[in-house]
Amino acid sequence: MAENARPAEEAKEPVSRHFIEQEIDKDLAEGVYNHVQTRFPPEPNGYLHIGHAKSILLNSGLATQYGGKFNLRFDDTNPTKEKTEYVESIIADVKWLGADFEDRLFFASDYFETMYECAVLLIKKGKAFVCDLSADEIKEYRGDFNTPGKNSPYRDRSVEENLKLFEEMKNGVYQDGEKVLRAKIDMASPNINMRDPVIYRVAHMPHHNTGDRWCIYPMYDFAHPIEDAVEHITHSICTLEFEDHRPLYDWVVRECEFENPPRQIEFAKLYLTNVVTGKRYIKKLVEDGIVDGWDDPRLVTIAALRRRGYTPESLKLFVDLVGVSKANSSVSYAMLEYCIREDLKLKKPRMMAVLDPVRLVIDNYPEGQTEMLPVPNNLENPELGERMVPFSGELYIEREDFMEEPPKKYFRLFPGNEVRLMSAYFVTCTGFEKDENGRVTVVHCTYDPETKSGSGFNARKVKGTIHWVSAPTAGCVECRLYENIIDEEKGKLNDDGTLNLNPNSRTIVSAYVEPSLMEAKKYDSFQFVRNGYYCVDSKDSTEGKPIYNRIVSLKSSFKLPQQNA
Repeated sequence: MAENARPAEEAKEPVSRHFIEQEIDKDLAEGVYNHVQTRFPPEPNGYLHIGHAKSILLNSGLATQYGGKFNLRFDDTNPTKEKTEYVESIIADVKWLGADFEDRLFFASDYFETMYECAVLLIKKGKAFVCDLSADEIKEYRGDFNTPGKNSPYRDRSVEENLKLFEEMKNGVYQDGEKVLRAKIDMASPNINMRDPVIYRVAHMPHHNTGDRWCIYPMYDFAHPIEDAVEHITHSICTLEFEDHRPLYDWVVRECEFENPPRQIEFAKLYLTNVVTGKRYIKKLVEDGIVDGWDDPRLVTIAALRRRGYTPESLKLFVDLVGVSKANSSVSYAMLEYCIREDLKLKKPRMMAVLDPVRLVIDNYPEGQTEMLPVPNNLENPELGERMVPFSGELYIEREDFMEEPPKKYFRLFPGNEVRLMSAYFVTCTGFEKDENGRVTVVHCTYDPETKSGSGFNARKVKGTIHWVSAPTAGCVECRLYENIIDEEKGKLNDDGTLNLNPNSRTIVSAYVEPSLMEAKKYDSFQFVRNGYYCVDSKDSTEGKPIYNRIVSLKSSFKLPQQNA
């Protein structure tokens, strides 16, 4: 063995770290920062969606990983679109995901005075000016990627005049759009964001947090870096669309003279196929009554996923599988479904429910008799124990579990065939009844009392096992079967820019279920045997009358990529 070589047993598996962790490691090693502090900064102008979950879990996870702190801070600088409803929904979502912000809940509006003072400082330094151009004129003067901008005719106002005009803006002298405050940077910059951006505008509108105290409000690109600096954020983690805004972010914290300012790092956004995440589209779906509010289970808002039956653990697994990168890409919705199946498969009892029922009559079962049979709650997890389920001579089975003329390799009920009733007895089909339309209404069979499950009977084998519920004691519930709200085959948008909606995104059926499922509480979830995972709807269910949302079917089209050896 070479002198400096280590024994194989001492070698450690290298830990793969994504690029943000590498940047943080470098900053700590070089003494740029002596701690880590992150934040999630939503604008309260709508409900959060699955993409925000990635940002929440990434930012809070980094703070936990490095023993730092995590802030939840609302970027509430635009009162025209913000509502207290959105604030409350976001707080609930972040808590549900398990992101620990303790008493670290902040509002950008709490810093309006500081932002105003920063704007005054920029004016005094000759770095900001009051401009009378209209919004259209500012856009025209800005130029484009091929044409440099030209200076506003008001750019050379004196410091004294700018201070006076800006104070008058604050005092309500001017109407909306009459004047703005602009940073004085470089109208010839190749980065259009640096071409004297507007940093304050007049808006005579009450604010959800500050009421009527202010009639001027800071623009996002000015407010956001100040908020981070005031809260001593070290790493401002944001998505790639803000990469071109980073020079302005750095300019603001530098020119406002913040010590040890934060640094911005961008990562790829999460794009999920065949779903709607744009707030503008979701809001229209809500306002047009196409969906049942922002938490409609067909959406991928966090509130909708929670209502449908997704768990924080499933979303964390999903975010982990997606990973952190610098390149935008789309992720299959099937991966999200895979994650909820993985989370629930060992946690939840497997109950019997019949969604497309046909009556099964056991002609030789004692008339009027009901017995209680033990049924395992989850064969893959014996720790969940078992439950007692009523059994009788009249049952409901799934219509697909009987065929008059079956194809080859069909092992369920057909005339003359024997199957096992799950956790019960062997039964043999002896006949059936039809209505005037030729639809099967009743299947007749006989049972063998010696074949009771758990009795040790092994004299013969059957290839088919079907589930059932006892008709006299079955509960009847509404089940909502969901598909993607977007028509997958035709794409997300129509030619006119409207959403290409799937007309079958929600189907409502009545199902017969075990009696205990009638007593389930809101958010309780179960596997319905051979059908899928279901959750009690939190919005429309009432006591003793649950409504079940299908979380996901049992079949999966997603496979984890093979790991390199």
